[in-house]
Amino acid sequence: MKALIISLLVILSFNFTNTASSAETFFCKDELETLPTQQGGRIKPLYVHATEVMKTLTGKGKQDDVSATVAFCMLSLNGMGLPTENKLMARIDHVDAMKFLGLPEGEHSIAYETLLTREDDIRNEARRTDTAESYKKSMERLFNNVFLYKEVKAGNNWHLAEVQDNSLTWVPLITYLTEEKVIAQKQLTPVDPFLPVLMRSKAVYDQAFGTRYMVELYYAKAGLPTVAMLLSILALASMVLFKNFNIALGFSGLSIVVQIALITLRVIISGRAPITNMYETVLFSGSGALLLGLILGHFKNEKIYVYMGLCYNVCTLMMINFANGMLTATISPLVPVLRDNFWLSTHVTTIILSYGALALSWILANTVLIKRKLGKMTRKEEATHADIIYTTLKWGTTMLAAGIILGGVWADYSWGRFWGWDPKETWSLIVLCFYTAILHGRYTSWIKNDRFMTVTAAAFMSVMMAWFGVNYILASGLHSYGFSEGGAVFLGSFFLAQIIILVITLNPKDGPKEEFTPAV
Repeated sequence: MKALIISLLVILSFNFTNTASSAETFFCKDELETLPTQQGGRIKPLYVHATEVMKTLTGKGKQDDVSATVAFCMLSLNGMGLPTENKLMARIDHVDAMKFLGLPEGEHSIAYETLLTREDDIRNEARRTDTAESYKKSMERLFNNVFLYKEVKAGNNWHLAEVQDNSLTWVPLITYLTEEKVIAQKQLTPVDPFLPVLMRSKAVYDQAFGTRYMVELYYAKAGLPTVAMLLSILALASMVLFKNFNIALGFSGLSIVVQIALITLRVIISGRAPITNMYETVLFSGSGALLLGLILGHFKNEKIYVYMGLCYNVCTLMMINFANGMLTATISPLVPVLRDNFWLSTHVTTIILSYGALALSWILANTVLIKRKLGKMTRKEEATHADIIYTTLKWGTTMLAAGIILGGVWADYSWGRFWGWDPKETWSLIVLCFYTAILHGRYTSWIKNDRFMTVTAAAFMSVMMAWFGVNYILASGLHSYGFSEGGAVFLGSFFLAQIIILVITLNPKDGPKEEFTPAV
């Protein structure tokens, strides 16, 4: 059967009237991107799955001059014995991994075909227990990528819908594309019978379950994170360049609309609250902070709230657009403990929104510290900003306390105990204690005005530790479903930058000396 299909492909490739590059791809065309495929525990368009696979293997979606869909299809043809010229390169960044693979100095890429010849060596190296954790994870990731490459190349990573015994089943490409189907279709479309045979899988699935999965295709192609980031940057720039605040407000509103659309699409696709991995929490935190800034700015008639929300929103949107090695936009099925959407939508949402509110205070505190050091801050302005920070701290601390209580109730419901000193629980409590002490100290004038900005800016490092540190550095505990690899360099850089700002701006002679009692 394989021999017949290969023969037909070779013969038909000479009959195509397209360009030479199109002929070399055989039946692999961009039209296949709409095909539903089952992978990773859910149904998604082939475009989404192919893009995820190619980014995992090479770090890039598009491969040379072809799309991820065509590249994925061409690699899958190897499972039917048809060699293709699509050679994928693995990206190697860890120094020890580069030495192990014998890469020349400055060379960070190696062909997967070469890695296949050393698969056993890579597996053994990944299983060693006497190596550094970062190197071990790097080798484990490399071994998993080699396994994925083999699976795709064998044609077993592409599952298509097929009716068998009056029931819908999912079969790999090499099983789906049979001799009988190709010969029968060749009678109807002699030029290219393969594409109609594959597209029949879509018709079968659509008839049985509809086309809801196509929402993810539109979502993946819309580029909403990039659009939202550009709008937020334009809004922030408008606050500086134009006296008319309505321009910045308009861009901010458009950015919020795009981000709400982005979050809504993820909810429709996944069927759950969009807060179950680091990508989603960063997105939700930034959107929530901007929305809170707009609301507070409206009711308090103060533009600085919008500035705070935009600054933090730009930071989070830049992360989800460019930190691809640390954050992944992949939508994955939930682990069992997260499948109760009520608790997921209350506990986690409240915690993440609290981080966004506390981030507003962090943005303004650092702004005041820098402007004060440069002599650009008057006592009256600092007092006003202190009141604004105090307001955001109250919002953030209240939501954090509520989130921790809801988390305890969920923990009792899921694990049979209200509190267990899990790393995530412990660090959340540490954050709450820090900010409660700051609020109390500010209210009682224990923390004087000239130190309020410094402790507020420093306190956000505890939030970053609870949010990112537990996931990227500690990587232990019952909250393992939220863990991610990488990010340690980002977190270390954040701590270093914040400490440098605190040290440079820490001058007892700076700022007003009189005590200031805030409005409650």
